[in-house]
Amino acid sequence: MSNSQGDARRPYVRSMDGWWRKNPFFVKYMMREVTAFVVAAYAIMLLVGLLSLARGEAAYNTWLEVQTHPISLILHFLGLVGLVYHTWTWFEIMPKTMPPMYSNGKRVEGSVITTVGVVVAVIVTVAILLLAWSVKP
Repeated sequence: MSNSQGDARRPYVRSMDGWWRKNPFFVKYMMREVTAFVVAAYAIMLLVGLLSLARGEAAYNTWLEVQTHPISLILHFLGLVGLVYHTWTWFEIMPKTMPPMYSNGKRVEGSVITTVGVVVAVIVTVAILLLAWSVKP
């Protein structure tokens, strides 16, 4: 039985294959979302270190030894790159997701909010590193 409308009754279904690769905005968005897994993986690695510390000196020393393995060092470097990218993009979207800020009756530009966030993150990171290096084991 042939219908004069043919396929007109079937709804149009757009392919979802690679939809995010067609627009640079979505590529950046997906990269930011993927780096959230890097942040989670690093948090889990630190949690394992904390748990090994709670289990005693031998367990903690084993965890420390694993952290110095070349593969672990490469993963740490890749994790650092992912965390820096995630941090940057986090502060980059902050002005778009928060209510407008005003100073002296003028709206604060988004670039100022991003820059201040990144600068504060860098200062806090440096302060923590200096504190950690100053503590004698």
